[in-house]
Amino acid sequence: MKAVILAAGQGTRLRSVHGEHPKCLIDVDDFTILDHQFEAIARAGIHDVAIVVGYEKEQIVRHVKANWAESGLRVQLIENPAFAMTNNIFSLWLAIEWLRGDSFVVLNADVVFDPEILVSAVHPFSPISMILDPLWRDETMKVIIEDDRVIRMSKKISREEFSGTYIGITVFSKGIQGRFFDKLDSFVMSGEVNGFFNVAVQELADEGVAVGYTTTGGLAWAEIDDPLDLMFAQQAVFPNIARAA
Repeated sequence: MKAVILAAGQGTRLRSVHGEHPKCLIDVDDFTILDHQFEAIARAGIHDVAIVVGYEKEQIVRHVKANWAESGLRVQLIENPAFAMTNNIFSLWLAIEWLRGDSFVVLNADVVFDPEILVSAVHPFSPISMILDPLWRDETMKVIIEDDRVIRMSKKISREEFSGTYIGITVFSKGIQGRFFDKLDSFVMSGEVNGFFNVAVQELADEGVAVGYTTTGGLAWAEIDDPLDLMFAQQAVFPNIARAA
């Protein structure tokens, strides 16, 4: 299994408190979000990891070289030169050739989480598996579950409809790779590069592909998009992540 971290975004809503830095370099304790993700990936038994970089890519490159060069992880850096005009669907598309031939997990670079969440998710029973929190979180993607499958995913799902909150981590089996990559190709070739790769997952779900899920099991996590998210994470999530580590 491989892991790919989508870290090309600009994080404009966080600049007032985080400055000109990629979101994955937000300090959690003595480490960054990226460090915590690397630790979780290693604990899950994954040794090959790619980071799709863009905004302030040199900062990420320096951090990885200084802190992870001798870690045992094999780290590949993939550049998204169009990061200012594209979203994570394009970043993931750029990683297709590196990912080809193996199962893989995709992580948004702004998600910090207890490592046990990933450890329990990397051997899914479905072709695609999303990690969900059964509790509502504002401003995040929600899902609707029917017959133990995720049938719809959107930020527009209401509190009355939702079955869970997507935490920004998805696992793909080797067997679904071809169809999923074809979907990404179709979107990118048609110029739809400014959305989320979940649109491709939704199309597969609509076609009958089983999209399963694992849950956070009540363990701590946060997606950090803006100053309020960061404040919540500092108060309610980072201390629990640190204790778990």
